[in-house]
Amino acid sequence: MYDNVLVATDGSSGTTETLEHAVSIARDNDATLHGLYVVDKRRYRAAEKDVQDDVRQSLEEEGEVALDDVTVRGEEAGLDVTTRLAEGIPDTVIGEYVESAGIDLVVMGTHGRTGAERVANLGSTTDRVLESSTVPVLVVHIE
Repeated sequence: MYDNVLVATDGSSGTTETLEHAVSIARDNDATLHGLYVVDKRRYRAAEKDVQDDVRQSLEEEGEVALDDVTVRGEEAGLDVTTRLAEGIPDTVIGEYVESAGIDLVVMGTHGRTGAERVANLGSTTDRVLESSTVPVLVVHIE
């Protein structure tokens, strides 16, 4: 059913559960596991000019660690694994990756933001991917 499963990660501690779901589904379907981390350019561009490069470098390092985790867990499960560190607006980059890599399923986490916290964050990347995705999206609720 699925040949290419994408786990979109933000490197947070809660993504472990999301990754477990993605690995399980990819293993059950003998699929390739794709890991994607997007350096959100809005985060470092919002910083003061003199620290933008440091913020960007920190985000890239966080992404490399997150993608290493995808690689290790996927390979331990006997999967073929492909990872990519990209830069841009996360939901846009995820959509582009889905199309270019032939992704059949996207697995993402949500941190369960509600009310004022959700408004303050202007929605979530997961919400925007759900609204625009051309393939199924599995959302793993993270406490």
